[in-house]
Amino acid sequence: MKTISTLALVFFVAFSMTAKISKTEKEALLKLYSTTNGANWTNKWDLKQDVTSWYGIKIKNDRVIEINLSDNNLVGEIPASITDLTNLAKLNLFKNQLSGVIPFEIGNLTNLRLLNLSFNQLKGKIPFSVGNLKNLHSLELFMNNLSGKLPAEIGNLKKLTTLSLHSNTFEGKIPKSIYNLKSLKTLLLNSNNFSGSLDKAIGGMSSLEHLSLFDNSFYGNIPFELEKLTALKEMNISYNNFDGFVSEKMVKLDTLKMTMVNTRGLAFALPVESKSATETTKSALASED
Repeated sequence: MKTISTLALVFFVAFSMTAKISKTEKEALLKLYSTTNGANWTNKWDLKQDVTSWYGIKIKNDRVIEINLSDNNLVGEIPASITDLTNLAKLNLFKNQLSGVIPFEIGNLTNLRLLNLSFNQLKGKIPFSVGNLKNLHSLELFMNNLSGKLPAEIGNLKKLTTLSLHSNTFEGKIPKSIYNLKSLKTLLLNSNNFSGSLDKAIGGMSSLEHLSLFDNSFYGNIPFELEKLTALKEMNISYNNFDGFVSEKMVKLDTLKMTMVNTRGLAFALPVESKSATETTKSALASED
């Protein structure tokens, strides 16, 4: 009887360690492996073993819910078929050598909570289909070769807390829809080619804790509405083309003390508005609330 019980236990454990994912999902994983040179990954998959043993793959209820292959020497393009993994909650391909574009089909992964494709060699625009990822909390695409204007559809991501797009070549204005992301805590757009003025609506992003617009081509006055961001812990909006006066409070908060670049490429510090003028401005802001 004891032997039978032991065998039953072994069978149960062996069964629980296997996953019966669908043929479509397994083919999607195999496609990712082949198109990103899986044979030379740092942590390879043994394709003869069950999917549960594959590095960086997490499965729940026979569905692939997480791929974490960061810093794993993936070389090649992200296949569109990865979006057949419709139950994915996390897709982390940080710090590899991925090239090509972000697949337009990425918008099919509507269960995604985290998307991190940073520190690769991706090019092209962010597809507007990203606006379909309504459950996304973190979108990190920094340190790539991405370009073009930001799609206004990013403003559909109401649960977003982190938007990190720094160190690319994005251009144009910040879409007004982004100012409506009330849950956003981290907004990092530094080291791009953004331009235009900073909308006063930024004062309504009450959850912001980290704001970096450093090293772009923003111009115009810096809105005093920034002082409404009471949760702000860190800000760097220097090395832009902003002009006019700033308050002493904003100068202290900015990492580089509001150092801007003039039309000749020379650095200068914005003048601090007098206390009386600042109080007048604050009064005017209060009356608008």
